[in-house]
Amino acid sequence: MFFTGATGGLGLLCVTALAATDRWQVFACGTNEAKLVDLGKLKNVIPVRVDITSQTSVLAARDLVLCQTDKLDAIVNFAGLTSFNSMVEGDSIEITERLLAVNLTGTVRVNHILFDLVHAARGRIINCSSEAGWMKPQPFAGPYFISKRALEAYNDSLRREVMYLGVKVIKIQPGSFDAGMPASVFEKFEYTLLHTRYYKKLLTRMKPLLSWELNQKQDSARLVRVVVKALESRRPRPNYRVGTGYLLALINLLPDSWLDRLYQVLFGRG
Repeated sequence: MFFTGATGGLGLLCVTALAATDRWQVFACGTNEAKLVDLGKLKNVIPVRVDITSQTSVLAARDLVLCQTDKLDAIVNFAGLTSFNSMVEGDSIEITERLLAVNLTGTVRVNHILFDLVHAARGRIINCSSEAGWMKPQPFAGPYFISKRALEAYNDSLRREVMYLGVKVIKIQPGSFDAGMPASVFEKFEYTLLHTRYYKKLLTRMKPLLSWELNQKQDSARLVRVVVKALESRRPRPNYRVGTGYLLALINLLPDSWLDRLYQVLFGRG
């Protein structure tokens, strides 16, 4: 198995659990060198330093895999970034480009370069999307929603293409889990609040609700179980949703005009 994002919070948990089953040998891929060293101490794990935004880096990882095997039972794409920023202030263009480079193009690159190896095993590809892939977009999360919506389109198109070749493609849509991402979002929120020209009052009003929602963290073991199920089920579902908070799920049921009005009531008209 080739697992990207293995040095991130959720990826690290999944790789550790998979290695412990003794059913998988995992090429654990990431950019955090210290965590790669730790992963290398686990049984059934081969750590690989990979920057998925670099063609050269992924090709080098492919060469390393070929030194061990000529096929892969699975590619699991967990590498990803999040954001909290205005679309009209600051470095929103650079942030959008960066999230697309990692969350979308990086996944496309890994699957393209390694596809013949997973095809040789008639294996499966698992792409980690997000609840942002199916929910109504929220303010100040534009780049993240853009990247995950694009990933969803890519995933579904890929699934309907390679099913003719005997390869399954599965999408996982996690909500908020206690593995570092909520803290990262809140840190970016604080930066945006500090530097905004237009949204100081709005963001100040938003802060308590954002803090409450980010603290509704699910047990990460639930996500690990879903990943194992997606990998090992004889008939996996095309997509798995896990960990979405009740408030966000309910908001998603509202018509767009109602949701716009709700945001105005909660945070003011500007």
